[in-house]
Amino acid sequence: MKLSTKGRYAVMAMADLARMGAEGPVTLSDIASRQEISLSYLEQLFAKLRRAGLVKSVRGPGGGYRLARTPAETRVADIMLAVEEPVDVTRCRHAVRGCMTAGARCITHDLWDELGRHIHLFLAGVSLDDVIRQRVAGRAALNPLLLEAAE
Repeated sequence: MKLSTKGRYAVMAMADLARMGAEGPVTLSDIASRQEISLSYLEQLFAKLRRAGLVKSVRGPGGGYRLARTPAETRVADIMLAVEEPVDVTRCRHAVRGCMTAGARCITHDLWDELGRHIHLFLAGVSLDDVIRQRVAGRAALNPLLLEAAE
């Protein structure tokens, strides 16, 4: 499984906004420069983030973008979903039909489907505040199920 640039860049840009936005609106060109992301790509992503209610635009001189919620209230999973980056690790493309020729689910479907759910739950448990304060490393080790499995 590999995440596309859409989700990764959206999270990078939002983390930058969370870090730099305390002083006022942040321009997309500043984010693009600091994070080395194409400005036109950021414009597309921020249009989706604005529609999802995650950012607010400020017009005029000194304008730019602000977070719509605090960094602690903004979840990484919400950012990913806003830019249409669902975490789907199965090869099935239809909710009703499976990935096999006859429409059945493959033998490992439930395994990959559950992995996708765990990834989503992990991302839903991480806020932008966690990201910018570097409180993400080692979080998986805190999961009691993972600790039990490692023993």
